Amino acid sequence: MTAFDLTPPSSEQRDALVAGLNADERRVLLQHGTEAPFCGVFLDNKRDGVYCCRLCGLPLFRSSAKFDSGTGWPSFFAPYHPDHIGYVRDLSHGMIRTEEVCARCGSHLGHVFPDGPPPTGERHCLNSVSLSFTGLGQTFPDPLGRGGAEAEPAT
Repeated sequence: MTAFDLTPPSSEQRDALVAGLNADERRVLLQHGTEAPFCGVFLDNKRDGVYCCRLCGLPLFRSSAKFDSGTGWPSFFAPYHPDHIGYVRDLSHGMIRTEEVCARCGSHLGHVFPDGPPPTGERHCLNSVSLSFTGLGQTFPDPLGRGGAEAEPAT
């Protein structure tokens, strides 16, 4: 069980969070869009820390699970905690894929594929605009004011 509160934001909280997004973030997070490859701000990020949901701040992936997939999007072989990611069957664009969404707020993150490295064999291919980054030792974002694990430093 995760130490983070996975209760979805209220309608008022969600509206306030969405108001802080730019047009590209809204298109990807809320309308299941995709950013162009090789342009995301986190593609080449080498800092130690945790990638969190851009909308609600939930920790999603550790930098220690990041790898260079050569696809043009930040890729990870395992989530921060399995309960932090939701999975949706995606039949768009003439393909069958598995979409990944934030388990707390439902924001679109990217897709997971079965062609990643050991130990999981998974490639979680994410949009940089779906993410924020918290360096090791920095406090996690807590835009919902939940306190608890959200107020702890990233490890």
